[in-house]
Order: sequence, then C-alpha cells, then structure tokens
Amino acid sequence: MCRMTEVSSLTGRLLVATPALADPNFDRAVVLLLDHDDEGSLGVVLNRPTPVGVGDVLEPWAALAGEPGVVFQGGPVSLDAALGVAVIPGDEGPLGWRRVYGAIGLVDLEAPPELLGSALGSLRIFAGYAGWGPGQLETELREGAWYVVESEPGDVSSPRPEKLWRAVLRRQRNELAMFATYPDDPSLN
Repeated sequence: MCRMTEVSSLTGRLLVATPALADPNFDRAVVLLLDHDDEGSLGVVLNRPTPVGVGDVLEPWAALAGEPGVVFQGGPVSLDAALGVAVIPGDEGPLGWRRVYGAIGLVDLEAPPELLGSALGSLRIFAGYAGWGPGQLETELREGAWYVVESEPGDVSSPRPEKLWRAVLRRQRNELAMFATYPDDPSLN
C-alpha cells in the first residue's frame, strides 16, 4: 500500500462539494481540512451556521467569536463536541492555539479565553466535524464528489457563510469558476 507523503496532504485546503454530491450533509458544503494523512481526514463545514449563539453554549468565548456569533455545524460526526478554529496572524500563536495550516489553527476551548483574546484575528465555534477513514476521502475525490481548492484565512470567518460556496468557486482561476453560477435546482432551468 502506498503511504501518503507530506506533499500530498490536503491539510489546510478546502473541499467544495460538487453539484453531483448526493449526501444532504454536504450539499453545497465548503469543508476546511484540519487533518489529512494516511490514517484519514478531519475537517469542518464552514458554511453551516446554526441558530444557536456561541454565548448559549460557550459563554466565555462569545465575545471573541466573529460575526455571525453563532455555533456552526461542523459536520455530522460528534455533534456534541465543540471545536474552535481561529486565524492568528504572525509567526507564533499564543498558548491554547495550535497551528494547522498558515494562520489557521485550533483553539483549546478548555483554556481561559484571556490567553488568546488579544491575538485572535477571528474565531469560529463548530459543533461536530466531518471525518473520513483511511482512503475514504481519496475515493470520494476520484468519484468527483469534491473540488479541492486553496483556502484563504478569511474563509474561516466569512461574515456571509451562506454565500461561501459560490464565493470560493467564483475566485478560482480555472473552469471551476463557472460552477459558481450552478442553479440550486437544475431541473427548474
């Protein structure tokens, strides 16, 4: 079996659901991959805000959460678990933050918010995550379920998450940009 090398890791990239992806959990989803190696993949859906305010579930972090200040459904796995993803510019982040890719990293939600407050560029709280076992994501990629594109730090904190799927596709410099205009229901065309 071929082991994945660091070069082929998709950590830090975005998975953008193709119109052909039939799983309702990922309809028009934009997933930030937080970990991708030969043991599997883990990411969070960036464009699924819930009506639940961060203050309702993690009150100490509410003041640091970006707009909209709600919890996002990070994926269908472990909906009772919370993940904090933050953008921290610069070379070194504070205690309680672990760099994942570029300026994007994971926040230790058990740490006191004061440790990170002044350093945070943005913070999003996710309930649950998207996970794939070994080779599962690669199979979905071969089947054409996802587009893989570069992430930008602003994707994590997009103030208009409902527009993120189209915005990410629109900024591509290839044929993917035209998929941004794909209708919600092609049968109505």
